[in-house]
Amino acid sequence: MDEAFLDVVTAIKAALKLRGSRPHVQEKRARGSVPSRVPIIRSSNLRVKKEFSDYDKDKFRREGFEYLANFFENSINELVRRNPDLNQEFRRIDANRFTAVIYKGGKKVCRCIVYLGGMLNGIAFSRDEDARSNSFNESLSVEVDQESIFFKAIGMSMLVERDKKLSFEGAAEAYWALFLEPIQPRR
Repeated sequence: MDEAFLDVVTAIKAALKLRGSRPHVQEKRARGSVPSRVPIIRSSNLRVKKEFSDYDKDKFRREGFEYLANFFENSINELVRRNPDLNQEFRRIDANRFTAVIYKGGKKVCRCIVYLGGMLNGIAFSRDEDARSNSFNESLSVEVDQESIFFKAIGMSMLVERDKKLSFEGAAEAYWALFLEPIQPRR
């Protein structure tokens, strides 16, 4: 009998969790009746003008850089795992810079430094891992519009679209494409 009650309680808990995971359904209950599910009808136009402070922009840039560093480290490790003829070196220089190098047959075939700051105060990419903080092949700046905050490339490379609003992931994929360009087949 205890086991049967436990089964009932477990099923009720599971049903309550399921009910809580459906945000667009609301229950209506008449007195003494079984609840029925009614879809919530609302507008999809819920945009509201937002204002972004310098703090918001700086935080976005720093968090974006951390995302890039983690993305590069994980991606370069996986690339080498899948391609035994490659070796790699990923190195955090400090809180504002990292380098990545891919070797094939002991020879450097891809290399870069990614750093915060530089002339445009964004996140810069240079194909030379020893580059100073005033040299770059592409740079991402933090931009805002009335609704969102995003990265925008200055468009020095043909691989990165100039007018595209980039998320952390979009920025990371763009710089990864620049990094791998020397060893990837042309499309």
